[in-house]
Formats: sequence, structure tokens, C-alpha cells
Amino acid sequence: MLELLRQPWHWSIAGILIGLTVPLLYLIGNKPFGISSSFRHICAACLPSNASYFKYDWKKETWNIFFVIGILIGGIVGSTVLANPNPIVIATSAHEQLSQLGVKEFSQIVPTDIFSFTGLLTAKGFILIVVGGFLVGFGTRYAGGCTSGHSITGISNFQLSSLIATICFMLGGFITTWVFLPLIFKL
Repeated sequence: MLELLRQPWHWSIAGILIGLTVPLLYLIGNKPFGISSSFRHICAACLPSNASYFKYDWKKETWNIFFVIGILIGGIVGSTVLANPNPIVIATSAHEQLSQLGVKEFSQIVPTDIFSFTGLLTAKGFILIVVGGFLVGFGTRYAGGCTSGHSITGISNFQLSSLIATICFMLGGFITTWVFLPLIFKL
């Protein structure tokens, strides 16, 4: 059984399981699926502030914090106990394009010459990790939710604002990948 769990699965299985999370959360406790709101709850719990944004009863949302902790624990278990011992296989064309950008070392799925502690000390790594993280956080707050909240829960509830946000997320990803990423890799 453990060997079966360690093998790569088809992407659609993860999609189906994530998709089933939305109705399950609604059935269990009438809760929407989303991750970014947990950061607000954690900040409200850990950083008492006079900011009105953090003045609410965050204890009613502790389920969300436990949900995110479960995702974190699942990621740790998946990357250690259930890790596939074989290297991740990516398309030859993708590998060639990344090599042209200067990406040479891969550890399972991420380029270690960028996404590592030593990569953080380079201009590329700093921009990709720190500046990128800030932009994701800003965009999440500006859009009123993250990709999981808008793209999975919002669209399944036929919310026009979530459809617009998802289109903007996708356009931003395409522009970043095809325009900004090659510029950053030239640094």
C-alpha cells in the first residue's frame, strides 16, 4: 500500500479530491474553502493590535487554522514518508527552456539554484521568493481571496467576482511566466 502511495498519480485525482473538499466543508459545517483567510486569523490570534482589521472574534474561525495546519502536516508527510524516490520527470521541452534561462539544478520538483537558502542570497532568488511572496500576499488581499477561495469555491458558487479574479490570476501568471521571468533570470 505504501508503494502505491509513493507513485506519481494522475493530476486529475488531486483535482477531484480538491473539488470534493468544497461540498464536504459546506456539508460538515457550512464553511467555504479558502486558505488566505487563515493568515488573518493567525495574525489576529498572535499579534493583538489596535488595527480594526484584526479586531473580530477569530476564535470562531479556528477550524480554518486547523485546516491549514493539516495541509502543512500533510505536505510534510507527503514529502518525507511518501516521497517518490525517483526523480520527477518533466517534459524535455520544459527542461530545455529552463536550461536556457539558466536553471540547472533540480531537487525533485523545484530548481534548487533558486529556491533554496543559498538561492535566497542571489538577486534572482530574492526577487522570486521575497518580492514574489509579497506580491502574492498583496494580490490576495486586493482580490479579496486567494486562488483556492476564488477559483475553487467562488466559481463553484457561480460568483462573477471569483470568475473575474481567476481570469486575472491566470493572466498575471502568464505574463509573469513569459515576460518577467526571463528578465529576472537574466540578472
